[in-house]
Amino acid sequence: MALLTGARAAPHDTFAAERPAHAHTIEAVDAARFSSLRMGALKHDFHQHPLMQLPRLAQLARDLMPSQQCRFIEPSTIQTSAFKHSVTIPNGCDIDSVFERIEEPGSWVALYDVQTDPHYAAFLDEVVAKAHSLIGREQPGLFRVAGFIFISAPPSVTPFHIDRENNLWLQIRGRKTMTVFDHRDRDVVAAREVENFIVEGSLEKVRLDERLRDRGTDFEVAAGDGVYFPATSPHMTRTTTDWVRPGEGVSISIGVVFYTAVTRHHARVHQCNRVLRQLGLSPVCPGLSPWRDAAKAPVGRAIAAARGRWRGYEAPPGSY
Repeated sequence: MALLTGARAAPHDTFAAERPAHAHTIEAVDAARFSSLRMGALKHDFHQHPLMQLPRLAQLARDLMPSQQCRFIEPSTIQTSAFKHSVTIPNGCDIDSVFERIEEPGSWVALYDVQTDPHYAAFLDEVVAKAHSLIGREQPGLFRVAGFIFISAPPSVTPFHIDRENNLWLQIRGRKTMTVFDHRDRDVVAAREVENFIVEGSLEKVRLDERLRDRGTDFEVAAGDGVYFPATSPHMTRTTTDWVRPGEGVSISIGVVFYTAVTRHHARVHQCNRVLRQLGLSPVCPGLSPWRDAAKAPVGRAIAAARGRWRGYEAPPGSY
């Protein structure tokens, strides 16, 4: 059993001095071609931040466990599996034991909505502030910043899925392959399923078609690497064992996610398109026709508001 030194007993005051020794950076690998409207490779040094070190993350997990913000997947999960996670540890052990065994093959834990911790909320704000020059021109009005941290030992995966938010995905430790698909590719995820996800949060039919796997772009990342991808970009990860060494068998990554005026506008169009599709029409997807989007967005917002009044519907965050 590989033990995480100090993970169980470290008290809060161990981490009292959590301000980084220097200002961290995040930048595009190819600045001339980078656009926040499509995927792109990043470089950063947030892996050196005190809050991203494994003992501190173990403490964060202990703090989040009572509020069910620690999530787990079954060891048999593969990339084509449904994206399901549980607040229950699969083998019935406690969160301290998870981190004591975190280097055992297949170990996997995700920390959800880490912005509920004020230290990590400040960390996320720092990340998006450093990335603002990459994002703000094309996607103004950034709001609802959140963070999701994934800690695993290879071989392990995160299944194929989509998110509502834009994602600054940063590798913190170890190595991983992040595969991202074009968010506009309707063969990979049908427009109907994107709309169902935006409106209802359903990933039931968002599954990888193995025949289309080669349409994804593989980003081979190590600590200090990252990937940006816009909302609804299908993605998945895998870790292999070829880089593992004694004491160096853990992969850590963080998704810093956020909405913008653009994602909100597109979500409103999806709301409208879903109703049009239910009426037997074939509406144009958001982003392809600015004048159609401009006409649909207020209709979509009104649809969400009406459903909320009449049916108790609560529109997902960032979609109204």
